[in-house]
Amino acid sequence: MTSATTPEMMPGEMMPGEMMPGFGNDFETEALPGALPQGQNSPQTCAYGLYAEQLSGSPFTAPRSTNERSWLYRIRPSVRHGGRYAKIDVPLWKTAPDGDPNDLPLGQYRWNPLPVPSVPTDFIDGMRTMTSTGDARQHVGMATHIYAVTASMTDRVLVNADAEMLIVPQDGEINIFTEMGRMHVAPGHIAVVPRGMMAKYSLAGDHARGYVCENYGAKFTLPDRGPIGANCLANPRDFKTPVAAFEDSDTPHELVIKWCGGFHATRIGHSPLDVVAWHGNYTPYCYDLATFSPVGAIAFDHPDPSIFTVLTAPSETTGTANIDFVIFPPRWTVAENTFRPPWYHRNIMSEFMGLITGQYDAKEEGFVPGGASLHNMMLPHGPDLDAFEKASNAELKPVKLSSTMAFMFETRFPQQVSRFAAGTDSLQDDYVDCWAGLERRFDGTPDPK
Repeated sequence: MTSATTPEMMPGEMMPGEMMPGFGNDFETEALPGALPQGQNSPQTCAYGLYAEQLSGSPFTAPRSTNERSWLYRIRPSVRHGGRYAKIDVPLWKTAPDGDPNDLPLGQYRWNPLPVPSVPTDFIDGMRTMTSTGDARQHVGMATHIYAVTASMTDRVLVNADAEMLIVPQDGEINIFTEMGRMHVAPGHIAVVPRGMMAKYSLAGDHARGYVCENYGAKFTLPDRGPIGANCLANPRDFKTPVAAFEDSDTPHELVIKWCGGFHATRIGHSPLDVVAWHGNYTPYCYDLATFSPVGAIAFDHPDPSIFTVLTAPSETTGTANIDFVIFPPRWTVAENTFRPPWYHRNIMSEFMGLITGQYDAKEEGFVPGGASLHNMMLPHGPDLDAFEKASNAELKPVKLSSTMAFMFETRFPQQVSRFAAGTDSLQDDYVDCWAGLERRFDGTPDPK
């Protein structure tokens, strides 16, 4: 059992024992000694005058391997963390199916980084939907967003009932205070906040920007490794879940719930982040992308990008994901007699890419940290002209791809570009020209080899 108090911490400071390792574990933790009941979930009277309640992330009758729930022991039951709700407008955070379609023609798209707001803007109001697909009401599909934030949520709490959120910081650390504890997430790390969990999002500096994937479907899990075996890729021990921490505060708060695409707010006279102890397997977690252990080709040919999958959200079709979260981390490339960057291809999956730092090996120009690209299903894409020329003529000696981190949110569904993403000045209207110089090279002469 792990326990923790909640002292004020400096940005980025980590307390010994603050995080618990493991993916999908059944954890238990308490912020006050004896707050967590032993041997039962719902005693007649809880310690410290706490209330017991269960948070379920799956149906009660789901198989044990997919059944998810946590028991929370809190100062007030969550029914006291709400009241009469009023609809509020969050105009640039869209949900599939998006009823406000863009008028862009079909094509491959790329965006420069979105600017950081010049006025105080928190995590909710700083969200900009880029693409969406599926139907949140049917628990299928996803949406991609870019957040740009200049203010902390000090007295505002978000509950996303539509989706679990995969958060990928790019510029600036964010602190996520969930019902079940604190996570400090810097660029190069990710965090996952489960569907329906209350959380505050605050800044460690003066601004933050990053990417969010809303997963409407089955929750993220680790992909099977198949012939790779028991090790490498994302190892379970490197995922970290926070220990219990709570706010015992009577400061008025606004609770905002995202539900079926709409936003609803209620005012309460206290902080709802009041869970003193908990146990279970329905938890938030974070992960350092630097701990991903890539595997790759060590003789010839470029492998499929699926070997870089960190997390997958499965669908009812085996091997076809609702979402794959794939990264392209620092690594050695050593393949002989091989065009080493990703090959030109068309794909049944749709790919939304972002760049956290450095340069992506298939693009020499135009794809910069904080930017994004979309290659929808069956639209061709691949290295630009400069990347092709460089890779085609390079000396094939071992090369370390360093100081780089790109990622991809990949889905089986076509992604609809939002009206905001279609109209922003960050949209590159000349992206398709990066392939313009790939001219005919065929001459029909037999290769003497």
